This record gives sequence, C-alpha cells and structure tokens, in this order.
Amino acid sequence: MSELFTESRAARFAAAYALLRAAADVADHWIQSDHQARVKGQHDHNDGQSSAAGRRACAAHVATYTATQGAALLLGSRVLGVRLRPGPVVAALALSAVTHYVADRREPLRRLADATGKANFVRLADHGLNGAYALDQAWHHAFETAAAVIAST
Repeated sequence: MSELFTESRAARFAAAYALLRAAADVADHWIQSDHQARVKGQHDHNDGQSSAAGRRACAAHVATYTATQGAALLLGSRVLGVRLRPGPVVAALALSAVTHYVADRREPLRRLADATGKANFVRLADHGLNGAYALDQAWHHAFETAAAVIAST
C-alpha cells in the first residue's frame, strides 16, 4: 500500500511541477505586459515615485502569473486525472507568488548574488548571456519545485 501511495504522490508531484513550470513560462513571457516587464524592478531612492510604480507593476505581474499557474494546475490536473487538494494548492501558489515578487523586484536577488560571490555573474550581459536573467530563472525553478512538493501533499 505504501508503494502505491508513493507512486501516486510522485505522479502528483510530476504533474504539479510540469504544470507550474509551463504556466510560469507562459505567464512570464507571453502574458506579462511590456510595461510590467520594464517597470517592475524600478527603484528610486530619492522621490519614491519610481519605486511605487515598480511595486505596482510587479504586483500586477505576479497577480496574472499566479492566476496563470492556478488555472494550469486546475485544468491540467483535471485533464490528467490527478487529484490535488485545494489547501496545498493554495499554499503552493502563495509560495510561488511571494518568491516571484521578491525575485522580480530585482534588487533582492542582486543583493543575494553580491553576498554569495555572484556579483560579476549577476551583472554579466555579454557573450550571449544575461547573468541576472539566469539567476532569476534558477530562483523561480527552485521555488516552483518546492511549490510542486507542497501541491502534491
């Protein structure tokens, strides 16, 4: 019986992760508006206006991002016949939303990169690489994995 439970939980995890990851790419690259992408990381320590605009743009992006992930989990799990319980799904989406907001405000990840010896990499924008984007995506993938673990419980 425990083997069946393990396989079932593994299937729920795999489905939840695939659905979260696919929805994240759609939300980040297709649904996010150009305005949100340009403004969400703005910080202006002098007058606060750009910072407020950045927070609003980031919150709007995270709202559509989370809605996209929620829709993917709801519809995808039904199509796949995978039962995900509402409580863990809400907790998973909350984790994804909060960590996405933190990353997309940009400054917190930049400070984390600086503190962990990745200062040069986070600022890399040469040789076909963008270090900030790579670290941002790694952050999102890690927390989407954690969210999938939560959703599959």
